[in-house]
Amino acid sequence: MYYQHMANSHHLPPTSAAMVGKSDQANHQDDLTWFFYAVDHNSLPAVSFLKAAKAMDGHPGATNSDPLSEQLFIVNTINHLEQSPEWKDTVVIVAYDDADGWYDHVNGPIMNKSNSLGADVLNGGLNCGIPAAGAYLGRCGYGARLPMLVISPWAKLNFVDHTTVDQTSSIIRFVEDNWQLGRIDDLDHPSGAPAGQGSFDQLAGTLLNMLDFQHEPDLKPYILDPFSGQPVKGDE
Repeated sequence: MYYQHMANSHHLPPTSAAMVGKSDQANHQDDLTWFFYAVDHNSLPAVSFLKAAKAMDGHPGATNSDPLSEQLFIVNTINHLEQSPEWKDTVVIVAYDDADGWYDHVNGPIMNKSNSLGADVLNGGLNCGIPAAGAYLGRCGYGARLPMLVISPWAKLNFVDHTTVDQTSSIIRFVEDNWQLGRIDDLDHPSGAPAGQGSFDQLAGTLLNMLDFQHEPDLKPYILDPFSGQPVKGDE
């Protein structure tokens, strides 16, 4: 809704399940109920971004969410997908924002050096290194570490990946590579600004280490109780 070319100011629904995620009257901005309607009608778009309702988004604050409400949203969503024919082709990435990082004792690597003291928030812009000639300034990072989960029949079992990835750009890179779209930085920008506006997709680590496409996956649903988070009887 922040971008005019994709806004759905009148909150119009798509005209059918087949139009979810397309440039219909909803203009790619669909209510969550339409996501599940598309799942049930085998009409999921190739890529979907889900944002939970405020009360279930896991964001801290007295007027926002709590961990159990967040768990209800995530578990109910995954349970629904696992019982759909779409599941065999699905990778779910659970990403978080706004961690602040005060809990963390490890600073992330500086992947994009910058010297814009007014724009670089990380460490007050004092430890962002010396940028290369022509570098896009004001994007010093990475910042604080955040949780990220990959849930899929193709995900490696009981696996923790230690690859340095970027929540935004590694996900974008996965999409770019899976559909052979090329990098954002390779695209021309009509304003004459630096191509890609300093996108990190050129620098981002891959998510492929979390997945195993060499072996056929077990497609049996693994259903959890949304309140306890424990396997439902028969799915242990």
